[in-house]
Amino acid sequence: MREALLGTALARTCCAMLAGVVLAAVIGPSLSPWALDAVDWDAIDAAPTAAHWFGTDGVGRDLLTRTLGGARVSLVIAVAATLVSCLIGIPWGATAGYLGGAVDQAMMRVVDGLYALPFILLVILLVALFGRNIFLLFIALGAVSWLDLARIVRGQTLVAKNEAYVEAARALGATTPGIVLRHIVPNVIGPALVYATLTIPGVVIAESFISFLGLGVQEPQTSWGVLIADGTRAMRSAPWQLLFPASLLAATLFACNVLGDRLRDAVDAGAGGSKSSVR
Repeated sequence: MREALLGTALARTCCAMLAGVVLAAVIGPSLSPWALDAVDWDAIDAAPTAAHWFGTDGVGRDLLTRTLGGARVSLVIAVAATLVSCLIGIPWGATAGYLGGAVDQAMMRVVDGLYALPFILLVILLVALFGRNIFLLFIALGAVSWLDLARIVRGQTLVAKNEAYVEAARALGATTPGIVLRHIVPNVIGPALVYATLTIPGVVIAESFISFLGLGVQEPQTSWGVLIADGTRAMRSAPWQLLFPASLLAATLFACNVLGDRLRDAVDAGAGGSKSSVR
């Protein structure tokens, strides 16, 4: 993992970039002289200045503060949805793969059925039933982001359940839940967590898209999707309102994807080396 994250100049740059975004999202809004919803009546649609480094939006709010506040919301949603996908997808895939047979078929048909449900339709349905709420994003994103993870874990489990250590656990009288939790899950957790790192940028994009459509985060809260939607409407007269949030989003997604790809390659190389040494 150290080699994957720090082995090249690009990886180190992406780590520093991602750490900077997270740190700025955590402490930036608190250090800013402008509150998230504070209005500067003398600087409406103002270009970047010493007082407003990223300029202001259409009602005079500091764009730097709102961009960092939006980063906090978008990243929290992404991490929460990814944790939900791990908590559901890993046990689901491991159980289906280990039990096999009719149980496996039934569990994976549930996954296929959820795949067939349009994601945006699910979000619209939740909004219609419960109103616009940021927690609905956790539910909607978590409800679909675990599906790919469950399939990956199931595939890994189909291989792991025939290994010698699982056969030994069965011979010693271990129960099925004990084998799954103590032997299967720990041995498939590596590829699952690597995939989870690649889930984060996908969730960030999904949240931004939902908020761009007006179905996600609502005022006075903000997110990168909300800011990009506002910036798109003002891009001709105030292009900085789109440039800064979109650039920060693009940099974060780039860093996450590069690091996720390197972690995936490291896990694949480690698995190949382990198999070679066994042979």
